[in-house]
Amino acid sequence: MRLRFGWWRIAGALIAAILCAQVQAREPAELLSGVSDTSLTPYMRFRHDKAADDSVDDAWRRVAAGQFAPVPSGKTAFGFQRGAFWFHAEVVNHNPDERHWMLVQSFALIDSIDVYIRYPDGRIVHQASGDHVPFDSRSIPYRHPNFRIELPPGQRVQLLIRTQSKSSMQVPLALYTPAAFTSLSRDAQFVMGLYYGILLALFFYNLVLWLTLRDASYFWYLFHITAFGLVLFTLNGYSFEYIWPHNPWLANVAVPLSICLAIVGMQQFARTFLELPKRFPLGNLVSIVFIVFCTGLGLASLRLPYDIATPLATRAVIVSVLWTVTAAVVVLRRGYRPARLFLAAWAVFLTGAAAIAALAFGIVPKNLMTEYGVQIGSALEMLLLSIALSYRYASLRNENERIAMEAHQQLERKVAQRTQELRSALTQLEDAHRRLHDSSRRDGLTGLYNRTHFHESFEKHLASANTNGTPVSLLMIDLDHFKSINDKYGHLTGDDCLRWAAHRIGQALRVHESSLLARFGGEEFVVVLPGHDLHAAVNVAEALRRKLVEEPCPSGEHRLRVSASIGVHTIESGAGVDSDTALSVADQALYSAKANGRDCVRTSITAA
Repeated sequence: MRLRFGWWRIAGALIAAILCAQVQAREPAELLSGVSDTSLTPYMRFRHDKAADDSVDDAWRRVAAGQFAPVPSGKTAFGFQRGAFWFHAEVVNHNPDERHWMLVQSFALIDSIDVYIRYPDGRIVHQASGDHVPFDSRSIPYRHPNFRIELPPGQRVQLLIRTQSKSSMQVPLALYTPAAFTSLSRDAQFVMGLYYGILLALFFYNLVLWLTLRDASYFWYLFHITAFGLVLFTLNGYSFEYIWPHNPWLANVAVPLSICLAIVGMQQFARTFLELPKRFPLGNLVSIVFIVFCTGLGLASLRLPYDIATPLATRAVIVSVLWTVTAAVVVLRRGYRPARLFLAAWAVFLTGAAAIAALAFGIVPKNLMTEYGVQIGSALEMLLLSIALSYRYASLRNENERIAMEAHQQLERKVAQRTQELRSALTQLEDAHRRLHDSSRRDGLTGLYNRTHFHESFEKHLASANTNGTPVSLLMIDLDHFKSINDKYGHLTGDDCLRWAAHRIGQALRVHESSLLARFGGEEFVVVLPGHDLHAAVNVAEALRRKLVEEPCPSGEHRLRVSASIGVHTIESGAGVDSDTALSVADQALYSAKANGRDCVRTSITAA
């Protein structure tokens, strides 16, 4: 027995040595010249610390002892797991032009993620992130946790990463050059901005229809879309970035709460659209049970631990998906034709919802379709469901027409007339909405953009200039001696001068298509010139000044000479100047122009 035990010990030692040798011989991630991004998944090994009691020194010892295993099938989604996960990878940077790289954890709902970087000289650098850490602690303000790390060329650097979360454990780690990371974040923001733009457009469109038709289906559709939009806003990390960056508790609670609200909206919409109380009473009762359960779960999620409430809400999504499809099939089989379009629309949307739930439990791998499938599916669903709502409305209208025809032909003509009036009213409402939206951005006297719209657009121009690496110039224009015109000729003549000046300035700016002209207040106007340096901006300002004094302003029997003082300020790319600061500097340049005799152009440089 001793001999046999000795052999087992020798065999165990040999196996451990082989495993350790495999760990040591594992190829590192090679960052070659010309490569801008690399996924770390193929190079990572991991260990599930179920008790979450290993220190970083314990983890380093376990790495050296070969106790970390390869990531199973390259899948970094582990589902809802207790404890902590440790990951280890080695990286060699062969690109001498890129010493600094961005390590990005492409999943927003991670409670804590600690990165330990060990260099060949034994130095260890530690960084921390996650939604249990204030948002402003991230290397770059972005929805996904990210770390700026230094990778000296030619050196073998070890990365040790600890993650712990009550949410789904998903750890898709990748390295990006700063330029690649900027491109990634810009593209993602564009896609999500486009998606939410579609969402808002359809929301307001259906809101008008609901206010007009008072059909409960439209209301519950709006309720569900709003709640589902909040779900995606939270899951994608935008809520933590923009709404509650210093409130980790609310960041966690918002996930199950928004999911429950979305399910309530989904079931209520299905009940009203499919007419379940009349066509499927038992199914209507089941939907009510779902609604009561999700309402209770949503309220309970304010108190329940996150790792209990979120898996329950996620499972409820899957069950709700299956039940909604089942109810639609039953109603369709009973002859309710609008259920066909309803079923097609929700099949697309719910497939995306099921994909994100399956991803949360680690059933499917993280890829483009599973990560953005719900956005793609919901966008298609919105179109199909709008068609379904129109089809349902048309079916009801046709039924009313049939009854009216059977009753009396005169009643049929009245129904057709009311239908036409309804269509006309909808068109007028849409036109009025567009006009109201545009008028809210315009100055009532001159027709130019107002100060509120200018501030919003100027911030965008500053952000675009920083992104594109181009300057943007600002012109502050003040009509000279305008108070004396009002005092001598009256305010109506002053208004004529303002409209005339706005028209002349607008004419001079027509050749600059990207320029923005707004009335800033009183007799002051402001112009934004994207892509113009100081020299070009001064030329434009001189052209504006000359345009005003070329001919007098007609007002009744008067012909008034109107001139302007102009202050010019240029904001270089990367200057980090906000809109208020830029306006203040341009205003100082304007005061310099007025102090130097008016009817002239001064820059922020000359003013200084």
